[in-house]
Amino acid sequence: MSAIRLSDTQAHVAKAPTIGVFATSDPRIDAESRVRCVNITEMAATVIADRVKTPDGAPVKVVWSPILIDGEKQADQVARQFEAAGVNILVGVPDTWAFPQLTVISLLAHFPKDTPINLTCGNSGPKPGVVFAHAANGAINQYGKLCHVNVGTWPDTGLNPQMTQGTADALVDWCYAALTKVGLKGRRVAIFGHDSMGMETALMHVMPTRNLLGLEITRLDMKLLADMMAKGAYDKEELKALRAWIGDVSGGVTLRDDADSARFDQSLSMYLITRDLLKDLDAVGGGFMSQLEWGSDRRGLPLPVADAMESLFNSTFDHNGPKAALPFGTEADMQGLMTMLFFTWLSGGNPPLFMDFRKVWEPWEINAKAEELGLGGVDPDGLWRRKGLVDGDNSGSASFNWAAKPGASMADCMKGVTFPLADPGYFPGGGNSVTFTSPGGIEGIAGRFAYSAEQNIFSLLWDEACTVDLPDELARAVANTSTPDWPHTWVVPKYASMGEYKQFAPANHFHMTWDLKPAVLEYWLDLANVLSLTPWQARPSYIEGVDRPQPLLHLLNGGEVATKLKMAGR
Repeated sequence: MSAIRLSDTQAHVAKAPTIGVFATSDPRIDAESRVRCVNITEMAATVIADRVKTPDGAPVKVVWSPILIDGEKQADQVARQFEAAGVNILVGVPDTWAFPQLTVISLLAHFPKDTPINLTCGNSGPKPGVVFAHAANGAINQYGKLCHVNVGTWPDTGLNPQMTQGTADALVDWCYAALTKVGLKGRRVAIFGHDSMGMETALMHVMPTRNLLGLEITRLDMKLLADMMAKGAYDKEELKALRAWIGDVSGGVTLRDDADSARFDQSLSMYLITRDLLKDLDAVGGGFMSQLEWGSDRRGLPLPVADAMESLFNSTFDHNGPKAALPFGTEADMQGLMTMLFFTWLSGGNPPLFMDFRKVWEPWEINAKAEELGLGGVDPDGLWRRKGLVDGDNSGSASFNWAAKPGASMADCMKGVTFPLADPGYFPGGGNSVTFTSPGGIEGIAGRFAYSAEQNIFSLLWDEACTVDLPDELARAVANTSTPDWPHTWVVPKYASMGEYKQFAPANHFHMTWDLKPAVLEYWLDLANVLSLTPWQARPSYIEGVDRPQPLLHLLNGGEVATKLKMAGR
């Protein structure tokens, strides 16, 4: 037989997450129960296909097999079907007893050990799939493979049972974690420059990022961007359209003269150039060092700030209309970028917010400032009065979406955004910053990635959080305490006290994404083997209906931290 020559052309596309749904059974089970098993498989696949989307809004590919896995032969058959369909995520929905080694374990033998697997079942008695789920889960976890179990509810009888909303929610939560794990494996981000301002907390950690998270980092010199700007390596007509769009929809751009106008054009051309470079690389995220060499070092030729570029990347729209948010870290903050990248994927594409962990206002201090301004009786039961707040404040990477509430139109977001001149002391290259104040009432998760060289493991410090509104006079006073011409988001953590929050911050930046659920995040932290850091005294270790149930693998190996450290050291 001759060797087969493949085509000399190939579309530049990433390997897509594909979810394969299957059911196990027992050859002794009656025919009607077997039909029910097939129907449950289709039902579960339909739930996933209807509700799980990639960050750009596209549906995730979901396939299901009508072959019930009774033993090794069927396990091989379904494995061949799934391999042909590109399946890299497994969901089993058992409804009867089966034999673990002959069925699901034989299926798993065909897939890499890090393939995510979930067993979702009803808590039924007649043909107890739940008994099989526990037997299989115990066997899988004892030999060292992570498996998540979702013991939910669907009717014990009937040919076409439907899972309850809670069961479906837990399954969908897990699927978002699995698609993030699989969908980012082998993908790349592009970073311009090196670690900004010597921030060790922003280092790329190229090999750990590759080995532990499966994410590649393309490193580009900022000279390339400077050269392409100088060459005019962008569409001049598109630059005019982008500039006109910002002028039409924003709250205003501060320009004193033609030189300021030219610098603003340079800032916008950076977006067009970098966008095209990232597209050519099929990158899922990026970052730009800026300080010090680009815009602040007077020994060179300082260039305009990148704030507008970074905000455009992190937003879900630009001058061409709706687009996917592409997480982009200011100051080449790689760990900040990873935080935003994973948050965006886990939330189904919601825009990330990059912030300085700026001034922490403890309750006594924010209340004292309100009293000083004669606002002692304003909002007496306000969350900010009881908990205090963090002034999230950094011009770079401030997504325009955060100028309004989730779901707001582009016009509503942009009317609150202005572009003041950058601080010439810090940024002698000039250009324009971005500023707005985020509205209160936005809920999500705020957090920050970190890395331990000692243990060779990544961790994520996180808490649920919400934004708050402040009285106008107090908001101005708080903003003036830091940098008034940058965006401000008043962030209040749900469980952390301000004393804890300001002491345990792992870096000078933190990040927030709205409508991200704790369970989704926790499932992903398990799949990615990332430590979950929630050292807040007020937070229970497990909140039913909020957190994911801890996987058996952790319980069998001394707890979540012990298990993850052991797995990171392999």
